[in-house]
Amino acid sequence: MKVLGIETSCDETAAAVVEDGRILLSNIVASSLELHKKYGGVVPEIAARSHIESINPVINEALANAKTGWDDIDAIAVTHGAGLGGSLLVGVLAARTLAIIKNKPLYAVNHVQAHIYANFLTKTTLSNYKLPANQPKFPLLALIVSGGHTQLVLFQNHFKYNLLGQTHDDAIGEAFDKVAKMLGFPYPGGPSIALAAKNGDPKAFDFPKANLAGKYDFSFSGPKTAVLRTAQKLSGHSHDFPSYKLASRLKKAQKADIAASFQKVAIDTVVDKTLLAGEEFKPKSVVIAGGVAASQELRTQLSAKLPLLIEYTDPKLCTDNGAMIATLGYYQAKYKQGLADPFSLEIAPNLSM
Repeated sequence: MKVLGIETSCDETAAAVVEDGRILLSNIVASSLELHKKYGGVVPEIAARSHIESINPVINEALANAKTGWDDIDAIAVTHGAGLGGSLLVGVLAARTLAIIKNKPLYAVNHVQAHIYANFLTKTTLSNYKLPANQPKFPLLALIVSGGHTQLVLFQNHFKYNLLGQTHDDAIGEAFDKVAKMLGFPYPGGPSIALAAKNGDPKAFDFPKANLAGKYDFSFSGPKTAVLRTAQKLSGHSHDFPSYKLASRLKKAQKADIAASFQKVAIDTVVDKTLLAGEEFKPKSVVIAGGVAASQELRTQLSAKLPLLIEYTDPKLCTDNGAMIATLGYYQAKYKQGLADPFSLEIAPNLSM
């Protein structure tokens, strides 16, 4: 069974073809990231316009790269939430139109849940992807870490799961973005912080971890505020000094130490919670998903501390992509979940797990 996946939840216009929920045949991503960098974050109107320009070429290229015609496509899967309203609308309308004119079943996919399914891809016809050797097994513990989400989820099967905990404020990726902006590093913040951290001392500053009532819940506002206060102090200014003026008043070595120390506390926070959940629930597999799952520091720490063998998907499949949508779409079709009416499917910007 071949599924075309379409993803337009934020600033990537993406489409992919996946066979039988495990074989990656194509994965095309057109990002508008460069258009947003000068603003320090995604501008919804710019993202939506970019999707309109890219959606048809991206879908056509995904089909061509998969050496697949419409007669070979068995279903279409599309992100209908969560995400930016204007961005989601472009993908959903494209998928609805194609489902009608090509007479294909349409599956509405939860973007957050789909990130996990990048880990179910184990084979590919593409030369530049390194995939896990085996699919995850249930019960499955998933750590979802991205710009919009930080969650721990325990799956009993594909569609029965418990949300163990989630962030109470910033997602981890959002926190990285804000700290990077404070230090004058480019967007997105995760890779920028990781690059600067290579030249810094992770023990230079003891940024605090949040102590929450829910043992699997997260908070990153505390360490983010601690970074601000530390930067203000190092620059010789009081707490009312504007954050956007700090970068020019900090030395390169100071920025590197702050980056390394913040990365350490952020990664330690999610790793510690994952280990705690692993000890309590004894899953057969653990996976990480979302943009921050590409972090080499996160992968290194989990591999060193987790008693289970953890197989990581290719970093290119951690950020938003059509392959994860197509893969979850396959399992929705297989288990008769999420079949949508192409004449009425609506977007769900605030959709959650």
